[in-house]
Amino acid sequence: MSGKHYKGPEVSCCIKYFIFGFNVIFWFLGIAFLGIGLWAWNEKGVLSNISSITDLGGFDPVWLFLVVGGVMFILGFAGCIGALRENTFLLKFFSVFLGIIFFLELTAGVLAFVFKDWIKDQLYFFINNNIRAYRDDIDLQNLIDFTQEYWQCCGAFGADDWNLNIYFNCTDSNASRERCGVPFSCCTKDPAEDVINTQCGYDARQKPEVDQQIVIYTKGCVPQFEKWLQDNLTIVAGIFIGIALLQVQHVFPILKTNYRENKKYSGEIIRELEMRMFHFNNL
Repeated sequence: MSGKHYKGPEVSCCIKYFIFGFNVIFWFLGIAFLGIGLWAWNEKGVLSNISSITDLGGFDPVWLFLVVGGVMFILGFAGCIGALRENTFLLKFFSVFLGIIFFLELTAGVLAFVFKDWIKDQLYFFINNNIRAYRDDIDLQNLIDFTQEYWQCCGAFGADDWNLNIYFNCTDSNASRERCGVPFSCCTKDPAEDVINTQCGYDARQKPEVDQQIVIYTKGCVPQFEKWLQDNLTIVAGIFIGIALLQVQHVFPILKTNYRENKKYSGEIIRELEMRMFHFNNL
C-alpha cells in the first residue's frame, strides 16, 4: 500500500502574501475603530452602565465605529491568519464574507434606486428623530452640526424642523434662550470670521423668510443631499464600483485556487482508494 501523505489545498504564494499584507492594514484599522468606539463609550459612562444604551434618544455615531471596526477586525483576522497559516477554512470564510458584503452592496444599490421615495421618507424620519435628541448626546450633536455645515442645510426639509427640539421650538411655554432659533451649524458663514459665533442662530426663525436667508441656511439636508448626489453621481458610482472590484479581486483568486486544489486533492484520494481496492481484490 502507498505510504503517500496528503496535504490540504494550498494557496499560491503571490495570493498568500498579497492577502496577508492587505489584511494586516485592515486588521489594525479594525482595532483602531473598535478602540475609538469603546473609548467614546467609556467617556459617556456607557461601559460602566450598559443599561444606558437604551436611554439614547437618537442615533449614536459610536455604533458606526463599533460595527465597522468589528467587521474589519473579523475579516482582517481571518485574512491574516488564513494567509499566513495557509488555512483554507479561514480563507474560505474570508472570501464568503467578502462575497456577502459585495452582494449586500449590490442589493442596497438596486433597492436605493427602486425605492428612492421610501428611502427619502426614512431619511426624513431619521434626521427629525435625531433633531429631537440633538442635546442628548455630544457625538450625535457633532454629527448633525457637521452634516448641516457640509451640505449647507438646516433641518431635514427646512429650518422649521427644529421646532421638534424642546430647546429650539417656538412654543410660548419654551423658556430656553434658543427659542425660535437654530444651531450655529445652520448659520451662513462669513469667510472673514475666524471664531465661530455659537449664538448666531438665536431668534433666527422669528425673522421674515427673506431675512432668514441672509442669516441661516433655509434649504433642508434631504434636498441638498439629493442635489449633491446628482452632481457627483459619476464619482459616487465610481467609488462603489472600485470597492466592488477590489472585493472581487480578493474573492475570485481564492475561490479559484481552492477549487483547483480541492479538485486535485479529491482526484488523488479517489485514485488512492482505487489502488487500495485493486490490491485488496488481488489478495
